[in-house]
Amino acid sequence: MHYLLIYDVIDDYVTARVPFRKLHLLHATAAHQRGELILGGALANPADGAVLVFQGDSPGAAEDFAKADPYVLNGLITRWRVREWTTVVGDNASVRVDPNSL
Repeated sequence: MHYLLIYDVIDDYVTARVPFRKLHLLHATAAHQRGELILGGALANPADGAVLVFQGDSPGAAEDFAKADPYVLNGLITRWRVREWTTVVGDNASVRVDPNSL
């Protein structure tokens, strides 16, 4: 299963994140090394949010990540939410759909 962790961020997020960026990236790298976090990054033009893609049997890894994220703990994230994402195309899709069978 795949889960999206979606962040809404404060105004001037790009500048405000500087003192916490190293800790955030270390946190993300650890989650990636555990096989939980597949991809993550800030939205651009405008930089008004971020999306992180997790994999696992439940949304727990994404929720635990957010609860311990230095960005969340230091008020850079105004709202976060986890959404189950039904992936159907790609090497690691959670549900394979053969278009020829439709």
